Amino acid sequence: PGSVNGRIRITEQGEVIASKYADARIGRRNLETLIAATMEATLLGHGELGNQAAPYFEVMEFLSARALQAYRELVYETPGFERFFREATPIAELAELQIGSRPASRKNTLIIKELRAIPWVFSWSLSRLMLPGWYGFGSAVQALIARDGGQALAVLAAMHRRWPFMQTLLSNMDMVLAKGDPGIAASYAELVSDAGLRQRIFGRIQGEWQLTVKHLLAITGQRELLQNNPTLARSLRNRSPYIDPLNHLQVALLRRLRAGEDDEVCRRAVLLTINGVAAGLRNSG
Repeated sequence: PGSVNGRIRITEQGEVIASKYADARIGRRNLETLIAATMEATLLGHGELGNQAAPYFEVMEFLSARALQAYRELVYETPGFERFFREATPIAELAELQIGSRPASRKNTLIIKELRAIPWVFSWSLSRLMLPGWYGFGSAVQALIARDGGQALAVLAAMHRRWPFMQTLLSNMDMVLAKGDPGIAASYAELVSDAGLRQRIFGRIQGEWQLTVKHLLAITGQRELLQNNPTLARSLRNRSPYIDPLNHLQVALLRRLRAGEDDEVCRRAVLLTINGVAAGLRNSG
C-alpha cells in the first residue's frame, strides 16, 4: 500500500513497442489499462489482513524457502543441467543475434550464473517451458502439505481469497503456465543429444509441471488454467494456431543449424521464428 500513489513509471521492452503501440486503437487500449491500474492501486483498499498477517507471512516464507531450494537444486546442483539448457533452448542462437543492447552473458563464458536475466527467461519462453515463472511451486506446496497435513490447501485457498499479493502471484503463474506447452517443450528437449540426460532432466521438469498445475488449480478453485481470466484464455486460443507452428519450425531450423547447415537463410529464418513466437506469446524476458 502506498507504493503506487497517483503515478507509476514503467519500462517497455523494445521488442514489444511496435505490437503494443503501432496501431492507434491498440495503443490507446494499452494506455487505458495502465491508467486504470494506477487509479485502482491508488484509490481502492488493499484488503488489510489484520491478525492473519503473521500466519500468512509465515506460510509464504516457508513456500519461498522450499521453492528456492527446489529451483536451485535443478539449476545449479543437477549434473548436466547446463548442457540440457544449452541444447534444449535457443540460448546459443539468441546470444549471437543482434537483438539487444547488451551481450547475453556478463562475461565471455557459458556458465548459467553469468547469464543476464532477459536471455535466461527468453530462452525458456521460446521453448514453451517458461521454467523460471513456476518451477518449485509444486514442490513447495507439497512440502507444506507434508508439514501441516490436509489443512494446508485450505489455508492457501484462504490466502488466495483474502490477500491481493497471493492473488497476483498465482494469477501470474496461471498465465505463464497457460502460455507454456509441455508437448512443444518435448520437441525442444529432443534437440539434446544425450538421450539419458534428456529423459532424466525433462522427466523431472514434467513432474514438477504436473504438481504445480495440480496445486495451483486446487488453491484457486479452477477446473482449468485461466478459467478466471476468460479474456486472456480466448486470446491465447486465437493465437496458438499461429504460434505453435512457429515453434515446430524453429525446432527444425535449430536442428539444421546445429548439424552444420550454417547459412544466412537458415539464421535469418531462426530470427524470424524468434520474433514471431515472442510477439505471439507477449512474454520474452
